[in-house]
Amino acid sequence: MNIEKIRQDFPVLGDKIKGRPVIYFDSACMALKPRQVIEAMNDYYLHYPGCGERSEHAFGKKVTEMVEQSRKTMAKFIGAKNPGEIIFTRNATEGINIVANGFDFGKSKSNVALLSEKEHNSTLLPWQKRKMKGNARMEFAEFGREGFNLDDFSRKVKNAGIVSVVYTSNMDGSSVPAGEVVKIAHENKVPVLLDAAQAIPHKEIDVRKLDVDFLAFSGHKMLGPTGTGVLYGKKDMLEKLDGLSVGGGTVMDSNYDSAKWENAPERFEAGLQNYAGIIGMAKAAEYLKTIGMDEIEKHEIMLNKKASDAVSGIGAEILGPEKAGQRGGILSFNLPGMDPHAITIMLNESRNIMIRAGRHCVHSWFNHYKVDGSARASFYMYNTEEEVDAFIDEMKKISGMMR
Repeated sequence: MNIEKIRQDFPVLGDKIKGRPVIYFDSACMALKPRQVIEAMNDYYLHYPGCGERSEHAFGKKVTEMVEQSRKTMAKFIGAKNPGEIIFTRNATEGINIVANGFDFGKSKSNVALLSEKEHNSTLLPWQKRKMKGNARMEFAEFGREGFNLDDFSRKVKNAGIVSVVYTSNMDGSSVPAGEVVKIAHENKVPVLLDAAQAIPHKEIDVRKLDVDFLAFSGHKMLGPTGTGVLYGKKDMLEKLDGLSVGGGTVMDSNYDSAKWENAPERFEAGLQNYAGIIGMAKAAEYLKTIGMDEIEKHEIMLNKKASDAVSGIGAEILGPEKAGQRGGILSFNLPGMDPHAITIMLNESRNIMIRAGRHCVHSWFNHYKVDGSARASFYMYNTEEEVDAFIDEMKKISGMMR
């Protein structure tokens, strides 16, 4: 993998702030965009800015063709059998909400949604809202530093109506054994929704091999534009869901007192879509495939190991698994006695090193374990060993201030 050649595709990496280059270690929140994605989006706005699936003129036909080609690209990217199993969304959050709001517990053996202890608010809150309405209950499978507790999950899934768990945690980079989770759930006749927002940019995922029922992810974490995402669902499972939003494009016909709904995926894509974003997200998927997901994952782990070894050496406490290889590109840590927000500010002011601090939308875990947030560096394909060296140098200086 030619890192320098890859970096040339990301214009922002050539920028300087106060005379210094940018060192961007916040890709778990938002990945940078290659020029290929930006150009594909601009091409729509400059050359065929019409409405998809509506207008018969040249612009309308072109955008319809491009969106349907993008649907095929995203299906191929995750190994889906049928492009009709791909629903375009604004992000993983919307995809999860579609399932959480539309799932019919009446067709399941119970009304229990089984989550893990490390759920992002985008999974926790939709099911919590459903619970507050009185038509669902919630349970949580243990997910500690040593990993996802399959024994605990196996016991609890017996009484579940649906499993809705994070694939890879944005908080600390740890992952559930997705294949085993799906297999055990299906043995108990329980469908599975995976939040793959942090997994899809970094590892090869094949939904047919996983046999997962639903999978949601965002475009903005996989080099795509903001306001884009995908909900994958097996065709028969999608047909059982009610739509979250309704409006133009979701019906075959309507009268003053009734409507005939479209089939999936159109039934879930209300109103004019983010055509430029969808086209850009598909271009991002093609870019990732060209680089190679295995190569990307190896590179991230190498950077993470180097950074993890260094911050451990200065007394930092790392959240999640001890081995960097089990945390992908995420390093979440605390320096005893120092506010993680202060660390991010000092890194930014000293060397334009951009990381994140806080509770990373996983408030429930931090509150339960009485941890007051963390600093989080997240690495991606365009980051270099030299950038990690700069991070290590600054962290040593910050640590020295505590002595």
